[in-house]
Amino acid sequence: MSKRKLCIVTGSRAEWGLFYPLATEIKRNADDFTLQIIATGSHVSGDFGLTYREIEKDGFRIDRSVKIPLASDSEEAIVNSVSFGMKGIAAALKTLRPDLVFLLGDRFETFSAATASFFLKMPIGHIQGGELTEGSLDEGLRHAITKMAHLHFASTDIYKKRVTQMGEDPKSVFTVGALGLDNIRNTRFLERKLLEEEINFRLGKKNIMVTFCPCTSQTREVTVMQFRNLLKAVDELKDTKIIFTKPNPDMYSKNISELIDKYVSRNKKKAVSFASMGRELYLSALGLMDAVAGNSSSGIIETPSFGIPTVNIGNRQKGRLKPVSVIDADGDLDSINKALRKAFCESFKKKSRNVKNPYGDGHAARRIIQIVKKMDFFRIRKRFFDLNFNFCGRKLSKAQI
Repeated sequence: MSKRKLCIVTGSRAEWGLFYPLATEIKRNADDFTLQIIATGSHVSGDFGLTYREIEKDGFRIDRSVKIPLASDSEEAIVNSVSFGMKGIAAALKTLRPDLVFLLGDRFETFSAATASFFLKMPIGHIQGGELTEGSLDEGLRHAITKMAHLHFASTDIYKKRVTQMGEDPKSVFTVGALGLDNIRNTRFLERKLLEEEINFRLGKKNIMVTFCPCTSQTREVTVMQFRNLLKAVDELKDTKIIFTKPNPDMYSKNISELIDKYVSRNKKKAVSFASMGRELYLSALGLMDAVAGNSSSGIIETPSFGIPTVNIGNRQKGRLKPVSVIDADGDLDSINKALRKAFCESFKKKSRNVKNPYGDGHAARRIIQIVKKMDFFRIRKRFFDLNFNFCGRKLSKAQI
């Protein structure tokens, strides 16, 4: 049997960081598979650091690059970006002709790739479906991608059940864990002094990482207000240095980036920001933090493995399974201050150090590839799987449905 072509479509730095262990595992199984990579979105945008270079630095070849206009962060601009993405990614897929397209999560670039793959009748392997992020429009995109996908690799059993609840055949849904934990398990972290040299910033007595993304299900004004409150709260922390990681291109993301730039320019000894730190620097820095604050999925999925608290702000991550080290806070200043005080409390820090991460053990990529090895791609078919349910008080059998 000839080698099968597995194509990863990635549109952002954070997404590539999660895809990295899977790409490595595919490369490790070169006798069975050929790896293809399509880079799009912020990877090929100068405004977001041209992060395709990180893919190449990691030792991988990019087979196709697809530019998507990211000049504006308005609702209409995102719609325009989705349409450009569909057209460009479809052309790339038609040339590469992969046997399976790997997509991760819920971003608009991922939705473009899913739609293109679906109409080209190319099987999709969707990673991290079934999760909820009620404060983000991306949740709807994630569930839409689930309905277009053929194989599903969920991070927990709860999410596996939710994918099945959406009508996906249980035989096509697998619990594998979160790929982000593979990176933590396999990355050699930099020591403090070397990290400080690499990022050209001296850490303090206490340190906090801030990653705040737009709450796209709400208005631009709500997003800006919540982030301003977060800035006020962390600014009041004594003897504390701040590392900001900027948001990916999303609705309202430019407002967040501009506020970060202004804050850092006024507080150069206290704060530093990065459009992209890269996997090794990001994880190394995370391991030296006392806490994380914002509304990123990383604060919920990866951060607990470092045994440090997360202050999760607003409802962007509402519905996601959260370890006990995560403190939920509303977007008002008082709530954020209260959550930060709890995060820096010695008793809660001790509690966080002993938390068990529910998102897996760091072997997700290996599980995914072992599953794919057993698949006959030509026999992959989608059908709606009905659960037994009551109709007007009467339980229906599958024969009756």
